[in-house]
Amino acid sequence: MATQKLYAGAKLREMRTRLELTQKDFAAKLGVSLPYLNQMENNNRPVSTTVVLALAQEFGMDVTELSAGDSERLVTDMREAMADPVFADEAPPLADLRLTASNAPALARAFLSLHRAYRQTHERLASLDEALGREDSRIQASPWEEVRDFFHYCDNYIDAMDRAAERFAGSADVRTAATLALENAGISITLGDMDGLRAYDPVAKTLQLSNRSSPPTQVFQLLLQVALLSQNSLLEATLDFARFQSEEARAIAKIGLANYFAGAALMPYGRFLQAAQEDRHDLERLATRFGASIEQVAHRLSTLQRPGAKGIPFFFVRVDQAGTITKRHSATRLQFARFGGACPLWNVHRAFETPGRFLRQLAETPDGVRYISLARDVSKSGGSFGSPVRRYAIALGCEVRHAAALVYADNLDMSHATAYEPIGISCRICERKTCHQRSIPPLERRLSINNDARGVLPYEVS
Repeated sequence: MATQKLYAGAKLREMRTRLELTQKDFAAKLGVSLPYLNQMENNNRPVSTTVVLALAQEFGMDVTELSAGDSERLVTDMREAMADPVFADEAPPLADLRLTASNAPALARAFLSLHRAYRQTHERLASLDEALGREDSRIQASPWEEVRDFFHYCDNYIDAMDRAAERFAGSADVRTAATLALENAGISITLGDMDGLRAYDPVAKTLQLSNRSSPPTQVFQLLLQVALLSQNSLLEATLDFARFQSEEARAIAKIGLANYFAGAALMPYGRFLQAAQEDRHDLERLATRFGASIEQVAHRLSTLQRPGAKGIPFFFVRVDQAGTITKRHSATRLQFARFGGACPLWNVHRAFETPGRFLRQLAETPDGVRYISLARDVSKSGGSFGSPVRRYAIALGCEVRHAAALVYADNLDMSHATAYEPIGISCRICERKTCHQRSIPPLERRLSINNDARGVLPYEVS
């Protein structure tokens, strides 16, 4: 099998800029000529083995970052954006999208921001009476989507926040550490009968937690409050770096970063990574070991992307009963639809039918990559009779080449092609011709309609 050549010009330029080196100085440190470096940075030449080794030895770079990162995400996101009917027959071929993501990632992100603004404007016009009631018609990203994309393109791993949480947790019981930290700040903690999860009064310096919440949720809320009070400088510095377009996005991101700190303190990186490897990523064992919920454990597994100490690249997603994705992250080549729901053939949708059980699935995406996926419902009780129950399902998975490290792969026959269910990302960019769950035609295929015959679909994909 031929080795795939590695083109990573954008990442080389990004690293050189971060190190504040000229092309001449950077070339000297890598042991290559200036013209050769220039050609690599412009993707006219692949990155050589000599350069890869020099990056690791001279700069301590995790060389897996050269082939991982934003490129595949950008390609997937652009393909989905190009599936919008506004582009009609003008969608560029996949090869052009890959070149853009590799050579001009900033341009790709600008295009995605422009398309997102277009969609939001279109949705506003579809609800005319609401649109006419707005005094400010300036187009900008939805704060929620802007924050979601920030975490998405950070690989869902925030190094400074993660390490600060790990230092805070130390080796002590994390609930005790959080309680002491708040009490030392003069804050009294009480449990009470309340509808929410947490209520902090900065004047009275009181923190109330719901006595209806589970112990993992109570600990998580304690740690979140610790983050907001003791890590505020780090939170603000991270937010300054992100440069959000609105105060609403910044405020949402601050809560998101505080949540990140809480999860990282509850499950400190080094200890959690070691435990995950020892327990073969058994979610229930890890939940018991760290006093966390199943969802918290699954989400944390998807963040183990620290350079030099990476865990298995997982994807993690949470959907509601309508199939809408409410949380998503992927450190794998599998990406999720930015708009709408997930593929209906995915086992995450069936998890609602089997509460309390883990469902396993072997799946293959149209690009031929095979995955093992785990799904389970994570319904959340309101804590009292008559209180609404929030119903979600989560999925966690990775490529099958990592299956031996997962307890959930035991006794699965992964040797036959028929064991893998065909799944996709979005019907508009899924190229499968015979999917019985297809809702709309694929963008890049012509259709054939036969009035004298009808199959599963009212058309055939050429």
